[in-house]
Amino acid sequence: MTDSPVRVSPALELRKIARRYGQNFVLRDVSLDLERGETLALYGPNGAGKTTLLKILAGALSCTKGEGRIYGYDLKDKASVRQHTHMLGHAQSLYADLTVLENLSFSARMHKVSLEAIPGALERVGLEKATHKRIRELSAGMRKRAQFARVLLIESPLLLIDEPYANLDKEGRALAQEFLLELRTQGRTVLLSSHEPELADLVATRRGTLEGGVFYGE
Repeated sequence: MTDSPVRVSPALELRKIARRYGQNFVLRDVSLDLERGETLALYGPNGAGKTTLLKILAGALSCTKGEGRIYGYDLKDKASVRQHTHMLGHAQSLYADLTVLENLSFSARMHKVSLEAIPGALERVGLEKATHKRIRELSAGMRKRAQFARVLLIESPLLLIDEPYANLDKEGRALAQEFLLELRTQGRTVLLSSHEPELADLVATRRGTLEGGVFYGE
């Protein structure tokens, strides 16, 4: 008799996820599987629920209905979900009154990452000369670069990225594209939302659409 192969859980399993604000459902029926190492680009008009879905997956919101797992952990187990996800979104995820270095040092300590990894992360996003600048002193594009550095430093298993190209100039968009391609090369698992399929399609292994609160995959 041979042993049955051990099933490795997908990075993400969602079944009929719904989210309601008052009487209005933003998400109605989101069911999808995301395998480890995939990059899924999620499209849809404003108000389609893309950011809401990412916040649910990050443990920042609860779903009204449905169930899901991230790396085998139930979405209701928010502590485990937060250990396995990192969301890069529109909202500022760094402390405005701290310097770039202070922010990354704090993140490194929180996630038990060596401080020696910080210079390399800063260099990869072109912020090595802004190490001692406070976040509030940076342009929107440079703040996005600092967020990229934090993602590279923490190395969470599932990355949730909301509009990675927003507020970036041409050089910044090229950096974002390089950043996403590097994540894909590393075998990281990424779910990103975007209004720019001409860019996101170049880094995605799959694509899907949210429309009317329902997920349609390809």
